[in-house]
Amino acid sequence: KQGPETSAMIIDCHGHYTTTPPGVAAWRDAQKEAVAADPDHISSKGVMTVSDDEIRESIETNQLRVQQERGTDVTVFSPRASWMGHHVGNASTSQAWTEHCNDLIRRVCDLFPTNFVPVCQLPQSPQTPIGTSITELRRCVEEMGFIGCNLNPDPSGGYWKDLPLGDKYWYPLYETMCDLDVPAMIHVSGACHPAMHTTSSFYLGADTTAFVHFMMSDVFTDFPSIKFIIPHGGGAVPYHWGRFRGMAQDMGLGDLNERVLGNIFFDTCVYHQDGIDMLTKVIPTENILFASEMIGAVRGIDPRSGHYYDDTKRYIDATPNLDDAQRKMVFEGNARRVFSRFPI
Repeated sequence: KQGPETSAMIIDCHGHYTTTPPGVAAWRDAQKEAVAADPDHISSKGVMTVSDDEIRESIETNQLRVQQERGTDVTVFSPRASWMGHHVGNASTSQAWTEHCNDLIRRVCDLFPTNFVPVCQLPQSPQTPIGTSITELRRCVEEMGFIGCNLNPDPSGGYWKDLPLGDKYWYPLYETMCDLDVPAMIHVSGACHPAMHTTSSFYLGADTTAFVHFMMSDVFTDFPSIKFIIPHGGGAVPYHWGRFRGMAQDMGLGDLNERVLGNIFFDTCVYHQDGIDMLTKVIPTENILFASEMIGAVRGIDPRSGHYYDDTKRYIDATPNLDDAQRKMVFEGNARRVFSRFPI
């Protein structure tokens, strides 16, 4: 499967397991009930009852089907972002749940090894040490072959109780990412704040906030090889590139492109042609990774085009801002460079 005039493998760098079998929700609901009864309840991992046949059916009738219909080859696959639920319970709650979610992703990739590659969630919890996340990242990468992680900049779900991403609180995790040579996709989870809607204002606002954290910090000076993907097209960042360039200049931070584009990348989860055209015009091609987040936040058909909103490959194929070589970079080359452990 290839783009119309490229020889690229089509790598979708942003997919979530949003179609999990019933046993996943059943395990999580029981855990939530225990924590609701006792906020100090210490969760144990226990057993999550999900069969291989259930996984196969959930994937074959959903993500695999969509891959085949849209002509993409491989999806970088992680647990359902809105279900990470780092705000729920305590640190043990998140750890047990996260281990199960990551184990499940490994099982999907084992059953469909040419279609999916694994990225993990981290067992974050508001205002708790980052060490558990480091341990889980190492388990996933070193023992299970994961190629990256999702990093939640706000485990409190909209209340922003934790320190900014430029704070040294995060540095041990960043050191581990560099040691393992794996990137992190910035991704919040469900919104708890009544003023936030999870997959619109919270997701896009958090993407923008994370970018500003990095822009105004020393992270890329201290970790010159670290790599972050800002999803959903970068939130408001590309649209306001001039604002951020000007602010960096006014603050004495230097040229914005030089300051951040060696370390920050943007995906193409932007659900209209004009948006992709703007992204590919403003952001250098080498900083754009193809993605769709299919069967995710937006699942309907656009009446103007007659195609699914999240069929983003069509937008990349159609944009006048990329030539064939640049399309190959967006579809494949950039993903392989950012995800250096990509196994296929």
